[in-house]
Amino acid sequence: MTQPPTPQAGVPTCYRHPGRESHIRCQRCSRSICPDCMRDAAVGFQCPECVAEGRKSTRQARTAYGGLRPTNASITTIVLMAINLGVWVVIQATGRYGSRLYELFGLTPTGTCSLDDGGGFYPAVGSDAVCAQIPNTVWVPGVEDGSYWQLLSSAFTHVELWHLAVNMLALYFLGPQLEMVLGRARFLALYVLSGLAGSVLVYWAADPQGTTVGASGAIFGLMGALLVIAHKVGGNVQQLLMWLGLNAVITFTVPNVSWQGHLGGFLGGALIAAMLVYAPRGPRRTTFQVAGLVAFAALLAVAVVLRSASLA
Repeated sequence: MTQPPTPQAGVPTCYRHPGRESHIRCQRCSRSICPDCMRDAAVGFQCPECVAEGRKSTRQARTAYGGLRPTNASITTIVLMAINLGVWVVIQATGRYGSRLYELFGLTPTGTCSLDDGGGFYPAVGSDAVCAQIPNTVWVPGVEDGSYWQLLSSAFTHVELWHLAVNMLALYFLGPQLEMVLGRARFLALYVLSGLAGSVLVYWAADPQGTTVGASGAIFGLMGALLVIAHKVGGNVQQLLMWLGLNAVITFTVPNVSWQGHLGGFLGGALIAAMLVYAPRGPRRTTFQVAGLVAFAALLAVAVVLRSASLA
């Protein structure tokens, strides 16, 4: 390979490539740079180190409520949709309602004996020993028995395709809007805590031996949050109220729809959004917001403990 000619004595050379003659200086540090090291700047050119340092010192844009403004507000929504879709695919591949994952992920307040063909649940509260005496049944532990993960896993679990499609379509439209307004971390906290709020109300008010699945609690939480934010900024909430009214009619009139999950998620999402957007402005805003989210999560945990004690 042909070597570049050695610069004459006294000729400036690139600080990163001493063998290259250079007559351009970095506008920030004044070091000589060759064409390969030149980076466009607002005025003239800068060296790679100065460009990197400038990026570190540039303050990242924030949302109106303190969160970092995402460069792509759809990423978190897409990841959440992918998780829901992945769980659905696995459950379809392992037996749908007869899938062991459906039994483990679905929210069942109290343990019960499940027919091992996926045909339903034995109508009596069971245990490992009881189920062993009933033909063709297996023991499915509930939240009361320590399966607390069901409070969250049920919010990512679907069996019917239409159920998954409706929830994911709503998430696709609502998620990016809220992430752009709140920032990624706050949006994710809103989604997860809304889903948990819906699950907690299911745990308290639904059939103790029924199984509840679906992301509807989290989706209704996003609706509640959007309503609060729209009211905060003085937006037109008429269409949103009409949409909520239609969903309320469906919730309370269509069979096998968990009104507990929908209502719990909606109230939880509205409360979380209020804590985020009405937190006092200033350097302590994030502290107030985090404290509010932690307090809400603790409240949900206390509600779960109290319900478990009442079922024991």
